[in-house]
Amino acid sequence: MSFEQGFLKDAIKRFKYYKELGDKTFEQITDDAFFYQPSSESNSIAVIVQHMYGNMLSRWTNFLTEDGEKEWRKRDAEFEQITCSKQDIVSFWNEGWNCLLKTLESLTPEDLSKTITIRTEPLLVYDAILRQLAHYPYHVGQIVYLGRLSKNEEWVSLSIPKGDSAVYLESVKKAQK
Repeated sequence: MSFEQGFLKDAIKRFKYYKELGDKTFEQITDDAFFYQPSSESNSIAVIVQHMYGNMLSRWTNFLTEDGEKEWRKRDAEFEQITCSKQDIVSFWNEGWNCLLKTLESLTPEDLSKTITIRTEPLLVYDAILRQLAHYPYHVGQIVYLGRLSKNEEWVSLSIPKGDSAVYLESVKKAQK
């Protein structure tokens, strides 16, 4: 496998991991938790998803041939509270991720050295992928944190539970034997 093929494979794996963190958060929280704002200047999970959805559709639609900031995108509106259901929010989430993953899976190793634009800024494809690999986990972390706040002691850890690092490490060692 070439370095470029490995990069694409690993990028897809990482994006899927962060989608999964969001999915597992959504499974734990109530409908109301999607709209919870810790303060008037904070974004709710619904708003964060709405922003990610708009960003993903804009960035990954016609990725190689059009500017990643589409004329039809209304970025400022993405940060306004919306009235919809949990199902709608999860649908936006899935549609955005599907657009991203479908595009990434269609790329070839040769595409990584092509130049695209985002807001008229030229970027190599691999750099544009890295840019989004920094952007989306930032927001997924916010989603997980808000979900955790809403569940408090009832939160089921998405990684190694607090105080269980030694137990986790031991189980990994046993699995490797």
